[in-house]
Amino acid sequence: MNQQWIELAYVAAAVLFIFALKAMSSPRTARRGNLIGALGMLIAIVSTLLSRGVVSWHWIVIGLVLGSAIGAYLATTVKMTGMPQMVAMFNGMGGLASGLVVLVVAFSSWRMASYTAFTVGVSTLIGWVTLTGSLVAFAKLQGFVLSGKPLLFPMQKLANLGLLLGCVGLIALWTCLPTWWWLVIPLLLMACALGIGFTIPIGGGDMPVVISLLNSYSGLAACATGFVLGNSGLIIAGALVGASGIILTRIMCAAMNRSLLNVLFAGVGVVTPAGEDQAERKPVTSWTAQDAAICLENSSRVVIVPGYGMAVAQAQHALRELADVLVESGIDVTYGIHEVAGRMPGHMNVLLAEADVPYEQLLDRQSVNSEFDHTDAVLVIGANDVVNPAARSDKTSPIYGMPILDVDKAGTVMVCKRTLNPGFAGIDNELFYQDNTAMIFGDAKKTVTEIIAALKE
Repeated sequence: MNQQWIELAYVAAAVLFIFALKAMSSPRTARRGNLIGALGMLIAIVSTLLSRGVVSWHWIVIGLVLGSAIGAYLATTVKMTGMPQMVAMFNGMGGLASGLVVLVVAFSSWRMASYTAFTVGVSTLIGWVTLTGSLVAFAKLQGFVLSGKPLLFPMQKLANLGLLLGCVGLIALWTCLPTWWWLVIPLLLMACALGIGFTIPIGGGDMPVVISLLNSYSGLAACATGFVLGNSGLIIAGALVGASGIILTRIMCAAMNRSLLNVLFAGVGVVTPAGEDQAERKPVTSWTAQDAAICLENSSRVVIVPGYGMAVAQAQHALRELADVLVESGIDVTYGIHEVAGRMPGHMNVLLAEADVPYEQLLDRQSVNSEFDHTDAVLVIGANDVVNPAARSDKTSPIYGMPILDVDKAGTVMVCKRTLNPGFAGIDNELFYQDNTAMIFGDAKKTVTEIIAALKE
């Protein structure tokens, strides 16, 4: 196939990638964006196969069949509550693919130019950091071996800095001495250690930021690999993923009013026993599902605020049914979505979309905050730090300055939660003890189902 047509196909794929990113910025068009992006990737892959000498079609077919089978299995078996873990693994596999490709280049090109050695080194660093960092994120989210809490040890920051400087030093040495191809081995090992080192001190509540950052890393690794291979399609696709991931990471950090360095190195999320004891001693107003049903029935405007507890209890379908019952009674119902609620970017939107919640009912933080002053009742399902008024008033709080959902300004706030234990930030929630707040203790799905039954009676 003529190289000019190949490059034109890459341009067409890049245009489709851009339209896909635009479509995925809204829940209403996200599915279409995924299909557009898949079409663009198909064009890029086919163009690459036609432009390069294929060593063996047998291995390509085997990889295609095996990858498709694994993808189909995951698509049909992984629950929506497991989506953060799967996204983390997707990021890791992207890093692994880039890392393996440049590893083959390093071992097959013993006499490479300085430019090639530099790009191979950069791709190796980013690719293997992405892989091990994503595996740690998966383990934390899944609760497999590692806890979701930050794992801290003495001299941790210095150790990570040392690993980073060591990797940079190896890349610089390899660039100056490109025939020293064996430097890829210590670089790979140090990159793997760095990926683990920078992820283990991050708690589960900061995972939306980490996942978007690792997504950016996987794109940057692919972009660097594109320079190694001289493939413009891979360069463009990787650059788009890397840039969009960085932008999303910035949005997530702004939503918490924290810098990226604070997220990566502050170790926020360590729960102190004293905080738990204090929470248990304070008096709260406790309601039953029947009490909540009476309150909702006598409201004209209701806002539902979902959090990670909704995901754990898989209560999104029950919430959709509750909203339908309220709407049928003439009650205005909307959902208030905080940017960092859950364990991945857009986590709440994904779960509510699975339950076919109408898109027009989903309001972002800026839109819904202006509505709480004239809202009769708010039902908080499993959210904690994103509704804590301490973020506005307590300058000693680790979440001070973080933009929150101002649910405490509503007439009545009902919080569905298993216990009074602190959330990710490890601090007590002032909202639980306010005069207009009622706690409904128990499993979120069971509680919502009981509220629905009480309303229907």
